[in-house]
Parts: sequence; structure tokens; C-alpha cells
Amino acid sequence: MALIEIKNLTYTYPGGSKPSIDDVSFKIEKGEFVLITGPSGCGKTTLCRCFNGLVPHFYQGEIKGEIEVAGINTLEHRTCELAKHVGLVFQNPENQLFALSIEKDVAFGLENVGLSREEMRKKVDWALHQTGIYDIRERSPHEISGGQQQRVAIASVLAMEPDIIVLDEPTSFLDSLSAEKIFEVIYRLNREQGITVVLVEHRLDLTAKYANHLIVMEQGTIRLEGEPRDVLCNQETRLIGVGIPKATLLYEMLKKEDFSLGNKPPLDSEELADQILEALK
Repeated sequence: MALIEIKNLTYTYPGGSKPSIDDVSFKIEKGEFVLITGPSGCGKTTLCRCFNGLVPHFYQGEIKGEIEVAGINTLEHRTCELAKHVGLVFQNPENQLFALSIEKDVAFGLENVGLSREEMRKKVDWALHQTGIYDIRERSPHEISGGQQQRVAIASVLAMEPDIIVLDEPTSFLDSLSAEKIFEVIYRLNREQGITVVLVEHRLDLTAKYANHLIVMEQGTIRLEGEPRDVLCNQETRLIGVGIPKATLLYEMLKKEDFSLGNKPPLDSEELADQILEALK
């Protein structure tokens, strides 16, 4: 059974003139790294809010269809019940940080579910180590860099040990180098801990190489879905306005010039460089 299954989902915000999500259906399997992309306003953030029940329980509005996450019907269960299965990391980490120290922020969710002090200490330390911020655990979350704040937000979610982590453009306020470090942390958690990742992101140059499932949205609908290399080489993806990785574009240009690099389109510059070196041997 799929970990997330959405069938014929249509949702309109209160007072909205048209649906933000329009007849969307798809499945996400356990352990996948799913990348959701598309132009601004295409419904990506709204879809994220559906995974943990913020839509429709917090945002209200009109909803039709079915959403099942970890075997739970999100339309019939409260957000607090879904929080045990789905962790949501917002675009701006400051929206999730409010305690006097990093470790207190990470412990907040665990306190709310009534864990013992010993168990809480164990989970908080584990989450801090996983995200590489254990050494700064006693500092204020408002005195650290944006990249470190995002790690704190991820650690806060991780400590709850959810089945799924949903990240809504988590590096939009960061430079490319800081963003790359965050994506590497997320990818490692996916590979080593088996956590299912749903990442909303437009910087495909940095993220496409990590995903094994790519969803392209436009105007509230899913236009393309599948293995990232197949989707990114589809002409329709380019017409929608998705930022195709530069390595993939260069691969296609070289292919048109009869410079053969094999049948596996690269998703990043390192992969492209390896293919060029191999072709030149």
C-alpha cells in the first residue's frame, strides 16, 4: 500500500474563484524522494498543506476527493494526529523557531506528546547529531545563520520521527552553497533512515539528482510525473517553464551535434563531466 495516496483531489480556498488544486491523483511509496516543481502559484504549497491536514482543517475552504497518509484519511482526522506521521518544514525557518535555545526548540514537539525526560533527551540528541548542529545546541536559534536555522527546523521535525518529511522550498532564503548542504542532509536522511521525503523546489540544478520521483504541476494540476530523467527530457516540461538542470540541457545540445554521451541524461555537472570524459577515451 502506498504511503501517500491522493485521488481526484480538488480544493478551493475560502473566497477563491477557482480551485488551487484541480482533480489531482497520485501515489507516493515508502522511502521515495519526491520532488514537486512548477511555476509560482501552481498549487505546490497547497498540496503540501494537504499532507498534514492543514487543508482543510485549518484553512477551511471546499474540498473534494480522497487523501490518505500512512493509512489515515486526512479529511476525517485532526492535524495533531497526522503530526505523528508527517513533519512539515516551512519556507522560512523563523516561522518554526521561538524557544530560547536550539535544543528547546527541537524538544518542543516531544514535550507536547508527553515523553519522559530521558526519552526526550535521547531523541533530541539524535536529531541534533543527524543535522550537524549538536555543538551549537545551547545557542539561541535567532543568533545563528539561515542555513543553521533551517537545520534546526529539520531537527525539530526529525525528533518526532515521522514517516514523511515535507519541505516547502526550504532553501529559498539561502545561497546555493548553503542550500546544497541542506539538501545533502535531507538526502542522507532519506537514504540512511528510510524517511520518505517530499520536497517542493524550483532549483532543479541542485535537487534533481537526489529525487527518484518528479512531479510537475501547472495551474493546480499534475502535468507530468515519473522518473526525473524522463520528465526533464520531455519537451512539455520545458514549455511549462520548469528550470531544466543546465547539465541536462547541455547533454541534449551535444546529442544534437552527434556527440554521443550514452542514453542516460545527466542531472548535475559532475555526472555530465564523467560522461564527457568517458566519451573522450
